[in-house]
Amino acid sequence: MQNNIINKLKIINDPVHGFITIPSELIFDLMEHPFFQRLRRIKQLGMSHLVYPGANHTRFHHAIGAMHLMQKAVVELQKKGVDITDEEKEGVLIAILLHDIGHGPFSHTLEHSLLKDIHHEDVSLLFMQKLNDEFKGKLSLAIDIFTDKYHKKFLHQLVSSQLDMDRLDYLQRDSYFTGVSEGVVGSERIIKMLSVANNELVIIEKGIYSIENFISARRIMYWQVYMHKTVVSSEFMLRSILKRAKLLFLQGKSLFATPSLALFLGKEFQMRDFRKDGTLLTQFANIDDTDIISAIKVWQSSDDHILSTLSKKLINRELFKTIISKDNFTSEHIDSIKNSIIKKLDISPNDLGYFFEKNTLKNSAYKQFKQIKIVKRKGEVIDLTEASDNYNITALSEPVEKYFLCYIN
Repeated sequence: MQNNIINKLKIINDPVHGFITIPSELIFDLMEHPFFQRLRRIKQLGMSHLVYPGANHTRFHHAIGAMHLMQKAVVELQKKGVDITDEEKEGVLIAILLHDIGHGPFSHTLEHSLLKDIHHEDVSLLFMQKLNDEFKGKLSLAIDIFTDKYHKKFLHQLVSSQLDMDRLDYLQRDSYFTGVSEGVVGSERIIKMLSVANNELVIIEKGIYSIENFISARRIMYWQVYMHKTVVSSEFMLRSILKRAKLLFLQGKSLFATPSLALFLGKEFQMRDFRKDGTLLTQFANIDDTDIISAIKVWQSSDDHILSTLSKKLINRELFKTIISKDNFTSEHIDSIKNSIIKKLDISPNDLGYFFEKNTLKNSAYKQFKQIKIVKRKGEVIDLTEASDNYNITALSEPVEKYFLCYIN
């Protein structure tokens, strides 16, 4: 038995955080589960590797990194006298480890392509509940923390808030693998400044400059990485491919797809379907980036002109043109592009949506309704915007909206 315990207390060498320890047998067993191992095959940043070649890191990397930071945060809070039991520590570590387990292929890119109107957080909860059944109730506390039903609210805030371990890891990790150094944040310093007041997660006043840097870095990463115009283009193309394939499947046309992918392309599922059919979640867990890319490679030869055109262009990185502007586009400009596409591709106006998109990009680095709280030396707790002498923080709380056009050229 002793050898078995030692065998499960592994050490992982992470390029971002260094050595990461697996803190318990239960967490090791969860990481070994096929549901979690699937995250190795789902890219963290969707299609961003088409802009930043190094951005091939996965949700698996991120989940383990976030758990590592959570271990550090819990230890720091305990040092400050915050009451966190061993059971609560394991619960919050499991909650952060599994917080992204519900992501579909290419993460946020296909958030609503395979599962319409179902968010990945809802699917994560389904996975956690199923795992809780398999592990005989050992995840119950983690689920309560994840769903914000546990009485110690600060534990949920460590998992999901404007300053959680999820964001601290993905900003550092995405910055590292894209090479965008402006996204680097001082996670070690921020964690050292964590505390709890009135059952809420707070930052000690002297840590305010690190928080300002964190918010600024997040704003930069959104414009430079997550909303880069080439990322916008490739993600629109990927969604268009899935949209077309789904239409063809629903029309009864035969297309190549792995069995699990074919199931979700051939029918629209609701949350109630997952609750009724216990096998549906396992079928969803069988789908990852590999299923999508394999299908798209085959769809290049499809006799459907729209599907084959989109597939060829994405596989060969012949991406749509994207224009991002602070000002809205004129109707004349838009009509000119639309007419040109219809004429060039000889398609119906009804099919224009596969090759043209007009939409907005919204970047809100700091949401005031989800406040980051600062605790002053005398114990007063105030919002970051009140505590900061940096006028940029107030400005960053206002969402920035830009308009974009994405179209085949």
